[in-house]
Amino acid sequence: MPSLKVFFALLVLALQVPHAAVAQTNPGPQGGEGQPNRMQQWLVPTPADILSHAVLFRPPGEGPFPLAVIAHATTQNVLRRAQMPQPEYRALAAWLVARGFAVLVPERPGHGATGGKYLEDQRGCDEADYSRSGRATADEIATATDFMRRQSFIKPDGTVILGHSAGGWGALALADDKEISAIIVFAAGRGGRANDFPNQVCAPHTLVAAAKEFGQGARVPVTWLVAANDTYFWPAFSRQLADAFRSGGGKVDFHELPAHGGEGHWLAESETGVKLAASDLDRALKAQIPAKKKR
Repeated sequence: MPSLKVFFALLVLALQVPHAAVAQTNPGPQGGEGQPNRMQQWLVPTPADILSHAVLFRPPGEGPFPLAVIAHATTQNVLRRAQMPQPEYRALAAWLVARGFAVLVPERPGHGATGGKYLEDQRGCDEADYSRSGRATADEIATATDFMRRQSFIKPDGTVILGHSAGGWGALALADDKEISAIIVFAAGRGGRANDFPNQVCAPHTLVAAAKEFGQGARVPVTWLVAANDTYFWPAFSRQLADAFRSGGGKVDFHELPAHGGEGHWLAESETGVKLAASDLDRALKAQIPAKKKR
């Protein structure tokens, strides 16, 4: 009889194979628009040999609109990744759409309906390679972003990247991209809640060293937000990461936000959390928000 470990491996394979094996259509919109905010399913390219499922939100009209890309959180747990629902960040997307942005939320390879190989694996807790995993996430974000910037309703400039947790960690690795106007991260990092213990991180010194590495050559201003009750990357440790990124040469505006719900790490996913972050978001995006027409 197969071991429990083998059983889980076979289950994960069964969950992922249909997505990888079924031929996907060409990248682009997959059906009509709906609500809220002209919500539309898209397929976008990835660095792998599959297309990523994504959700697009946009304001009324034909545009062109500046682009905002939201990079979601992740987990090292293979079963949780396979069962992950399509990330949408509706409250954050609505906030951005109200300010004139078209918003793409791509689901990266190794997650949910997108399936395929998990490109951003950080490996074991003690041997975590945070530099490699962050740059892999960055490549996935950049591939989707470059595709969307070629769409007729998207402005080629003024692009903003917003990242949550591991998505924020990948966004930091894009800070040397001169085509990006601003980066906003919510509790950026990887390896948080090591072994499910609050306020513990796998190989924290390695994470700090990688943050400093990402700061080298950074050109894009970063706004770094974290809730007071985040137990994955708590404020004191998040500030340490931000300081390391700054010491490498990056420009960081760090803000600790009020406590949010029972676990502040999920602030970016809720309407209440976006309201808590609104003033810092407004300040970060001031240069990218389209000017209102005078009456």
